[in-house]
Amino acid sequence: MKTRWFAPNRLKKVTEAETMKSTYLPHWTFDAGTVSDYTGRRGEHYWATETYTENGETKTRQVRKTRWYPASGTVARDFDDVLVHATAHVPGERLAALEPWPLARAVPYEPSYLAGHHSLRYDAGPEEGLESAKVKMAAVIEDDCRADIGGDVQQVHSVSTNYADVTFKLMLLPVWVGCYAFGGKTYQVLINGVNGEVQGDRPYSPAKIAAAVLAVLAVIAAVVWLYLVNRA
Repeated sequence: MKTRWFAPNRLKKVTEAETMKSTYLPHWTFDAGTVSDYTGRRGEHYWATETYTENGETKTRQVRKTRWYPASGTVARDFDDVLVHATAHVPGERLAALEPWPLARAVPYEPSYLAGHHSLRYDAGPEEGLESAKVKMAAVIEDDCRADIGGDVQQVHSVSTNYADVTFKLMLLPVWVGCYAFGGKTYQVLINGVNGEVQGDRPYSPAKIAAAVLAVLAVIAAVVWLYLVNRA
């Protein structure tokens, strides 16, 4: 907090969170083998000479254009540990910002691991989680299709994917969840319990932001004034 330039001064006096809990948050991971048929177009650039008139004078210039060719094919990929969050108590984009997680270091569950910590049950079941995982897979598959199409630019019109050997695991990932009150509002902070990545809300000082904007405008005005003086 002490390094946040645009934070209110009073915020720097907050030395500890109002609440700070070590919490295991539920996630799903999915493995799957995929085979995808796609259609699209491959674009290849070329240069053409174009004639134009400027100030009554005829000139030429080189213009880049693209020839398009139909493309189709099949790509395959095996996905391992596609991670999706399974709790609605924490914003999904905030959890995604805590990634990556060292999932390869995960160990089988034992009740003793939760001793002294909080844990949440999952809100989204594996079926819903799989649909979210497919969205993540689709982005990777589209990149594979573009690489397979080749050329200078690509367009992917359709992708049909078959999934095989789909498996899933419920993962409990360690997150420090902190909350603090400031100005009548509660702010949440999340800390990755493995690598210390911090994500969260924070207040801003309108006065400091306004002062910074005025300072920038003053510098610009000074530069313009010096420029005009030197030209005079």
